[in-house]
Amino acid sequence: MSIKYKKVLLKVSGEALAGPQGYGIDEKTVNEISVYIKKIVDMGVRVSIVVGGGNIWRGRSSENMDRTRADHMGMLATAINSLALCSALEAIGVETRVETAIEMRQIAEPYIRGKAMRHLDKGRVVIFGCGTGNPFMSTDTAAALRAVEMDVDVILLAKKVDAVYDSDPNINPDAKRYTNLSFSDILTKNLGVMDSTAASLCRDNNMSILVFGLNDPENIVRAVKGQKIGTLVNLEGK
Repeated sequence: MSIKYKKVLLKVSGEALAGPQGYGIDEKTVNEISVYIKKIVDMGVRVSIVVGGGNIWRGRSSENMDRTRADHMGMLATAINSLALCSALEAIGVETRVETAIEMRQIAEPYIRGKAMRHLDKGRVVIFGCGTGNPFMSTDTAAALRAVEMDVDVILLAKKVDAVYDSDPNINPDAKRYTNLSFSDILTKNLGVMDSTAASLCRDNNMSILVFGLNDPENIVRAVKGQKIGTLVNLEGK
């Protein structure tokens, strides 16, 4: 079986875990995603994951709320999602560890790079919760940072849409779909793939990103096999 990427970081948005209901955690959706994560683990791929929190909490609820406090609430939302995904993976026999950037020792390991690397080397899935542990930093930035630290081959950026477009394909039926992009394209065209901090970190460390749709979770398997799906973002743009 041909595998293109043997060590990956999968970024899953919180919205993806909400399923068709659009909020909270949809057990059926989480279980289905977990099945395909198990498939790539069984193929020998070392897998780390960063999960968003938008299905539970996104931004400030009012102008009176402090941004730092709101971001801390978002970090806790990612911890809830991480535990849910961990539970689903363990239920189907995948050894999984949750490591959080904010210490909560009773429910997860604190993030320690060396420990995370050892887990991956032993074939365990590692889920990184609480973003970077810092306010004003998105989970996309956390994904970029952990990908560089774990020295993965690629970031698998699972989205609601199946690729990167020049405008919202749900609104504009004539939106242009991209197969390949460079980081310069992402930063100058404001394509909304990820925030500029995350994109710059990937560019500066030559970390490729494959953007694809999670509406079909089997795309996770197709991605590690190197099949032509989604949009590949790298230094060369090809």
